[in-house]
Amino acid sequence: MRTGVFGRACCCCLLIALAAGGAFAGGRAEPRVSDYSSGVSVHDPSIVKSPDGLYYIFGSHMEVAKSDDLWTWTSVASGVRTANPLFENLLSNPTAFDFVGRNDEGGYSVWAPDVIYNRAMQRYVMYFSKTSSYVKSSIGFATSDSIAGPYSYEGTVVYSGFTQADIEKTDVLDHVAREDTFRYAGSNSYRNYQWPNAIDPSVFYDAEGRMWMVYGSWSGGIFILEIDESTGRPIRRDADRASGTDPYFGTHLTGGNHRSIEGPYIVYDESSRYYYLFVSYGRLVSDGGYQIRVFRSRRPDGPYLDPSGQTVDPVYPHDEYGLKLLGNYTLPSLLRAYMAPGHNSVLMEDDGTRLLVYHVRFDDGTEYHEPRVHQWFLNADGWPVVAPFAYSGERLSDSGVPLSDIPGTYLLLEFGVDISDRVAKPREIRLRRDGSILGAERRTVGSWETADGTPFVSLYIDDTSYEGVFLRQPDESGNDAMTFTAASKENDSVWGVMY
Repeated sequence: MRTGVFGRACCCCLLIALAAGGAFAGGRAEPRVSDYSSGVSVHDPSIVKSPDGLYYIFGSHMEVAKSDDLWTWTSVASGVRTANPLFENLLSNPTAFDFVGRNDEGGYSVWAPDVIYNRAMQRYVMYFSKTSSYVKSSIGFATSDSIAGPYSYEGTVVYSGFTQADIEKTDVLDHVAREDTFRYAGSNSYRNYQWPNAIDPSVFYDAEGRMWMVYGSWSGGIFILEIDESTGRPIRRDADRASGTDPYFGTHLTGGNHRSIEGPYIVYDESSRYYYLFVSYGRLVSDGGYQIRVFRSRRPDGPYLDPSGQTVDPVYPHDEYGLKLLGNYTLPSLLRAYMAPGHNSVLMEDDGTRLLVYHVRFDDGTEYHEPRVHQWFLNADGWPVVAPFAYSGERLSDSGVPLSDIPGTYLLLEFGVDISDRVAKPREIRLRRDGSILGAERRTVGSWETADGTPFVSLYIDDTSYEGVFLRQPDESGNDAMTFTAASKENDSVWGVMY
């Protein structure tokens, strides 16, 4: 391990008098302020890359956008309407909405699509939600020869929110005897605190080439079903109490008791040989505490645990469970605080670059939202940590940044583990050449240490240990910055930024 032992011509001391409104000391110019816009508004963005190198994001309300740089996006399709080129026959198909019906506004709800190239079918397959209430939902799928569509509706793969009065409109009785379905629903109600809301599907291949669909939102939590690659439909298995497997809904992974957990996305990382389950907590509105958490497992169907070795216990509040990667925050270079980041997807590039794609709102009095793309990395313990600024092609050096570039005054953002409208605001810390960390009034608050020949850093701040990486990257306004991003075994993350 190594710490700073030699000086810099200039430590690039960014001294912010936070109490004085963020003015910079010593006459140093403030960083340029960003009003960066991605150019589109796509909720619940799921990313997929086309063979010609273009990136596509698919979102709720039949929104689609494309980009060649992950920075500026162009709309491809928009709005739940028959003129939308995304679907060929969804809104005209008499069976697509037969069970869920219309929403409160009299239209159809089409939410949270996820597109994957099905190797067996040799077609693009889109899984998406249809819903009319907080529990009455279904997940359908559609296929296309082209990544941008049009997609042809093929059918429904799982239903929720049914009762004994309308269960025959679903396929539940094809897989479960009627006398066994009373555990799901009575004559007038669906037992949603135990069983899932069938929305937010995400489909992936595991390390052995098997296909899976993870889904769920609030209600009974997050579930997973194996998918028959040749048909695109679920493989139903016998009930197994030990693994939490239900013959219709599949295996329960985490959540339940109507805790705020939704938008699941699973990705396999070859370097760590872990499956990472990303989810969102909180309510998706600006002041709802929406945020991104992550768990991991050696198996695609779990168990998924956080850095403390736990999963969500539905009996207790769930804010302590799951590594919190991202929440509300502000920095001097942002015109407005970023609020309610969530419902993410992941892209693993061929060169090993890992990208986190999500939507974010702003502290502007509206519910306007845009997609954002940030790079993420694995720390020395194999846990994800997210770069502080939007991805612009920066690279993480395998050998680490020069030691002489590290000491200086950083803005520290601490995300904590709360689910609230609190905005993480920066405070100053100073990483000294001798490996100590100073806080307010030059009080020692911790230490830092890097691993020789790697980008890894170990930080000890206010009695908490964090593992992360150093990264030099520009912010959204083009200000060059030295940054660190790190996570603790107590499920919180920190960012450091030195201009």
